[in-house]
Amino acid sequence: MQSDEFLIEKAIKLYESETGWGNSGDWTNQDFMILSERIQERTGVALSHVTLKRVWGKVKYDSLPNTHTLDTLVQFLGYENWRGFKSQNGNGHITAKTIEQVISSNGHSVANKPNPKKSNRVLKSILFIAVPVILTLLVVLYISKGKPKPKIIDTDYAFSSKKVVSQGLPNSVIFNYDATKSPYDSVTIQQSWDTHLQVKVSKNQHQHTSIYYYPDYYKAKLIVGGRVVRMHRLLIKSDGWLPIVTQKPVPVYFSKEDVMIDGKMSLPVEQMKARNIQLQPEPPTVIFANVRDFGEIYSDNFVFETSLRNDYHEGASVCQLTTIYLLCEGTAVGIPLCTKGCISNIDLLFTNFFESGKQADLSAFGVDFSSFVKVRVESKNGKGYIFINDKLVYTVNHDVAKSKIIGIDFNFQGTGSVDYVKLSNGKVNYKDDF
Repeated sequence: MQSDEFLIEKAIKLYESETGWGNSGDWTNQDFMILSERIQERTGVALSHVTLKRVWGKVKYDSLPNTHTLDTLVQFLGYENWRGFKSQNGNGHITAKTIEQVISSNGHSVANKPNPKKSNRVLKSILFIAVPVILTLLVVLYISKGKPKPKIIDTDYAFSSKKVVSQGLPNSVIFNYDATKSPYDSVTIQQSWDTHLQVKVSKNQHQHTSIYYYPDYYKAKLIVGGRVVRMHRLLIKSDGWLPIVTQKPVPVYFSKEDVMIDGKMSLPVEQMKARNIQLQPEPPTVIFANVRDFGEIYSDNFVFETSLRNDYHEGASVCQLTTIYLLCEGTAVGIPLCTKGCISNIDLLFTNFFESGKQADLSAFGVDFSSFVKVRVESKNGKGYIFINDKLVYTVNHDVAKSKIIGIDFNFQGTGSVDYVKLSNGKVNYKDDF
């Protein structure tokens, strides 16, 4: 049985052929970013360029990719899933070398010229087992291949949408589509990057409605036979600051007036308990979201400032995990904060740059939330600079992409407070002192 490592290498070689880019050892960061987009367009599943670089061995990672990643990788190559790829590319295949190894393991080294009659008996025994296995594999291959997949032409399809309200949550979106030329009875509409937010619809119908519960920038997709044939952008605005307590299936919303307290934006534990929101054993995430058109301000040239505090540290909230997100079109800047002993659990995101606390020293983002923490983020000349309490703690030297900033999110494990917010590039100036 061939190892997963060997089969991953085989998949990588197939990618080199499929893309036509040649030896992947020479691929650049930009190549992996383009490949990430192509995989999402073809499969409907988002694999970040960082994940791809891990699979390709460009980024150190000690374990094999998970099944979801492997399934997506081979679906791009036309296979149903990783199991199917394994069955068609060597899983269970018994070679002459394998037979030699088995003979050798029975105490008969080929170099030592074992007794031919004895070796033949062992060989016959192995072939007695191997032949049915090979025949079974041939049957599986025949069934799995089946008839050729119908040809799907992207231009045969139409897909658009309109929001029921211009801003505010929740917000229903009406999708209009034309998929009558689909070779399948049903097609799939996907709300965003999240593959869990999919629904199958009849190819003969032309409308479907979905509810969006969180403000953000989305890419809605029409998928036919596992292929993304149409995709468009969708901005769900919040109508100013929106306090949200995450829960499934529907989050709990508070009004702006509920959280504006003494010149700060804050959601006290008492208010949450009054809505029967349980903080233990699993603390909820409190989000203060403001998604809107800030004007022409982009992720490669801005200054962001704020002062915040995580206000809950009971039980499972001992790490006080907190993240400041600057939402952009198709990406984000995510600045993590937590108590000093929990930095292994955080990740830093700066558009196309990603760093995991599991693999890098992010101890500078461990803070003392007994008082407000000042955070300043600057982006200029292709680099990102992060200051905490007026001290430069981290510099992002590469992979800073340009993307329009469309929102600010404060995510608190448990709950928290924000004192002020400033966002500027010299021309666009947004400020809120609450």
